[in-house]
Amino acid sequence: MAVLPPAPTPLYHHPLPSLESWLQDLGARQAHRHSPLWTLDQPEWTAEIELGQAELGVRWHANGELRQRSYSYGLTREDVQAAILAGP
Repeated sequence: MAVLPPAPTPLYHHPLPSLESWLQDLGARQAHRHSPLWTLDQPEWTAEIELGQAELGVRWHANGELRQRSYSYGLTREDVQAAILAGP
């Protein structure tokens, strides 16, 4: 597992292996090896997380509804994590 920079570090200062470790630590599963798509299942919602080239995209599915947001890699890991885990 890759070593994570401190939580207040912007995502753009995280090498890809660190981002992947972070998502694994959250409980997300990668669609397949080398895929930018990850799934995070929570009791009341599911999130699809995409490590895009320009931003991190999140699509939450809950109660038959879809919510979608994009987060800049300039945001800190702690802020993006809080936003993802807050759910839709």
